[in-house]
Amino acid sequence: MDFRRGRKREDPEINLIPFIDVLLVVLIFLMVTTTYSKFTELQITLPTAEAEKAVEKPFEINVTVDAKGNYTVNGVPVSFHSVQGLAEDLKHAAATGPDGKPLAQPAQSPVVIVNADQFAMHQMVINVLEAARVAGYDKLTFAAQTGSKQ
Repeated sequence: MDFRRGRKREDPEINLIPFIDVLLVVLIFLMVTTTYSKFTELQITLPTAEAEKAVEKPFEINVTVDAKGNYTVNGVPVSFHSVQGLAEDLKHAAATGPDGKPLAQPAQSPVVIVNADQFAMHQMVINVLEAARVAGYDKLTFAAQTGSKQ
C-alpha cells in the first residue's frame, strides 16, 4: 500500500528565524563589550590670516550738480562763473576738512566724486571735470543721483 499518493509533496524550506536570533545575540554582545576611546584633547592647527593693513580712506571732495545748474562742493553751494573759479573752490575744499576748518596738511590728491542729477546738462558735468583737471586732481569718480525734472 502506498499511502503517499493522496498527499501533496511539500518543498523543504530553510527557517531563518533561529539564524536571525543568533545574529541579534552576537550584535548585542558586541555592543555591550565594546569600549569607546575618548580623546581628552584634540590638537588642531588653525590657519592664520596674513593680510596687509587696510588702506586708509582717501580724502573725498563731493561735487553735486543739479538739474537747475546749481553746484555744491562738499555740501556748500558755490556759484559757477568759470572753470577756473570752480577749480579754486575745489582747492579750497581740499584745504579744509569736512567740518570746514583748515587742515594742518592739505590732501595731496583727493578723490573728486561727481554727483550729477540725471537731468543735469552734460556741459555742467564737463565743467566739473575740467575744473578738477585745472586744480590738479586726477582721481575722479561718479555717483548717480536721481531727481525730478522741474
